Amino acid sequence: MLVNGKWVENWQPVQAKDEKGGFVRQTSSFRNWVTPDGSAGPIGEGGFAAEPGRYHLYVALICPWASRTLIGRKLKKLEDVISLSVVEPALTEQGWRFGDYPGSNRDDVNGATYMHELYTRADPAISGRATVPVLWDKQRGTIVNNESADILRMMNSGFGDLADPSYDLYPADLREEIDALNARIYPRLNNGVYRAGFATTQEAYEDAFHEVFAQLDELEARLADGRSFLSGDRFTEADIRLFVTLVRFDVAYFGLFKCNLRRIADYAALSRYLERVLAIPGIRETVNIDHIKSGYYSVKALNPTGIVPLGPELPAALAA
Repeated sequence: MLVNGKWVENWQPVQAKDEKGGFVRQTSSFRNWVTPDGSAGPIGEGGFAAEPGRYHLYVALICPWASRTLIGRKLKKLEDVISLSVVEPALTEQGWRFGDYPGSNRDDVNGATYMHELYTRADPAISGRATVPVLWDKQRGTIVNNESADILRMMNSGFGDLADPSYDLYPADLREEIDALNARIYPRLNNGVYRAGFATTQEAYEDAFHEVFAQLDELEARLADGRSFLSGDRFTEADIRLFVTLVRFDVAYFGLFKCNLRRIADYAALSRYLERVLAIPGIRETVNIDHIKSGYYSVKALNPTGIVPLGPELPAALAA
């Protein structure tokens, strides 16, 4: 992690824990918004106007948070507006690295070798983890935002006429429901699997474990009524936020994070839901199972041997 702008090489996946030994996620440090006219967004300062070619997105295909933004970029047809760099899947002593691993690429915008170099370029005295995703402003040479929830909403509305209006991922009439879904699913499932996987006490692990499966059971019941998506027939950001966890669950969280009561494959409604989301044009392209498996199983704190499991057998929609 970075301490006063200097990289400390004894990188650990858990930088903070609570009094029970539970995993505490770092808060995002850059929270400005791109808006159609450059005015300030809900938080942060102004000056980040939507312009084609001005912004660059840094992601890891292993990362569910980064994958939220990839899906937003894909569905809003912003690939020609926002350029992209993908780090290699395995975490190194210096965190995320750019390179030639299949499915990754070099940083052609800033010439960085490691993600942390971009953080110190944006703030030479920064302390904290150098996480993805990052939305970078090429014009000002700085990080606009490194909070995936913000970036996803920017993809939806911040780029104005540059974005395809076919999908409204945060429609006004569903915002209250979407916010309620996010507020429930994030701590119990999206972050819950990490709380289980990185727990340092049995109590913290069991608390997280039970919340994960209580939330999955709740979602199974919600989707069993025949609805296509969480809010009915419309695909929203709540579905994106759920999908990125579900698609990684059987491959990584079931084994590595010890969330092993049931697989997603054991849930009939959730399995059908996962297939429906994968069938949406463009979404399957954002999923790289090799990066997910090799990336998660590279975390030495959880898998010191580095052995990557051959299983599980994947559903047809993911095996293709």
